[in-house]
Amino acid sequence: MGSRRYTVSSAYSFDAIVVGAGPAGSSAALTMARAGLKVALVERGTFPGEKNMFGGVLHRLPSLEEVFPDFWERAPLERHIVKKGVTFMTGDSTFSTTIEAGNFDRPPYNGYTIFRPRFDRWLAEEAVKAGATLITRATVDELVIRNGQVAGVTILDRRGELTAPVVVAADGVLSFTAKKAGLRQPTFDPGQMAVGVKALIDMPREMIDDRFGLVRDQGFANEFVGGTGGVRGGGFLYTNYDSLSIGLVFHLGSLRTSGKTPYDLLNAFMEQPQVDKMIRGGRLQEYSAHVIPEGGYAMIPELVGDGIIVAGDAAALCNATGLNLEGINLASHSGVLAGKAVIAAHQAGDFSRRGLQVYRQLMDDSYVIKDLKLYRKAPHMLHNDRIYNEYPELVCGMMEYIYRIDGAPKENLSKLFLKTAREKVGLKNLAADAFSAWRAL
Repeated sequence: MGSRRYTVSSAYSFDAIVVGAGPAGSSAALTMARAGLKVALVERGTFPGEKNMFGGVLHRLPSLEEVFPDFWERAPLERHIVKKGVTFMTGDSTFSTTIEAGNFDRPPYNGYTIFRPRFDRWLAEEAVKAGATLITRATVDELVIRNGQVAGVTILDRRGELTAPVVVAADGVLSFTAKKAGLRQPTFDPGQMAVGVKALIDMPREMIDDRFGLVRDQGFANEFVGGTGGVRGGGFLYTNYDSLSIGLVFHLGSLRTSGKTPYDLLNAFMEQPQVDKMIRGGRLQEYSAHVIPEGGYAMIPELVGDGIIVAGDAAALCNATGLNLEGINLASHSGVLAGKAVIAAHQAGDFSRRGLQVYRQLMDDSYVIKDLKLYRKAPHMLHNDRIYNEYPELVCGMMEYIYRIDGAPKENLSKLFLKTAREKVGLKNLAADAFSAWRAL
């Protein structure tokens, strides 16, 4: 795959160093290598994606489509999403709604399910084909600082330095590189973090198609509200070719307070009858977990310093609105823009904070920052415990009443709603929550 291990004591010089070979880092390396820059792509795993067992939805990537128009034909994708569902769950009932739009079932598709180990490795290979040097099993130990400016990195347990006039920090939500450069706080607010836990369920392709009403390469993505054991968070289920990705995403602060473990909560979630019937007949293959930045716009650190740019999860570029969870597309787009900013800095010969400020300008003009700014109040709204407990009970209770036929006369629905809302939520809380949601979304 073009990976390289350096052992001598002399410095290796590049035009740019990218730390982290995830979607942001590989997109940056690919963009710069295609422009003729000498790029080092540094990855701590034995291969890109080894440390990430994510299985979820990859939304459209217009930035990578610009880099190579046949992206969707070349990338290792699973199913394209034609159906999106939301399920409200209580202990003994559910209410589900699904959208299946005709436009979702024709290219360019709205999104695909993927496996990150395969996708990350493929994207890094594309960067290598373009000319980037991939250095694996390499954990950044220190930043090289010269004249007050980042000028490279050292690798743990290896002699010598990798030097370059600019470093792109794309090493994940806990970014050591951005922290060392003083661009983010040394500690995180648990209220801005989430942890996702996932199970991969092997299931024959024919069974998946039949169970979820799919044909050809069609896929289904479902989100769950409620059923999380009283912990703030939500569930998901995505169809792959011959497996299901099912899991929960918890607010870290709420999880810590609960005293429960993510895996116990996930096992309890999968044992609920409403979920069990979706995964019945499958075989559990693996568990995995991942930390997610959910603070939104307020969590974004400084994106530019002297000789350094921050991209992807390291820049907290995750949009969690309660409607969608976007991360890979934001990370990849930020990586492409980081690459363009470094190219511009080389042309100008200026790698200072001011010279790299074009990255901030490109980001501000992009959908990434605009969407995060638009939904900047959503993370705070999602800290409302009623969303995960009382509101699923309200929705399920209302729908159960509407469809129950027992010979008794029906109540006026508007009066019934107010009565049920008063009992389950409280009218003052309902009004406050509606106003909060209106402001956030």
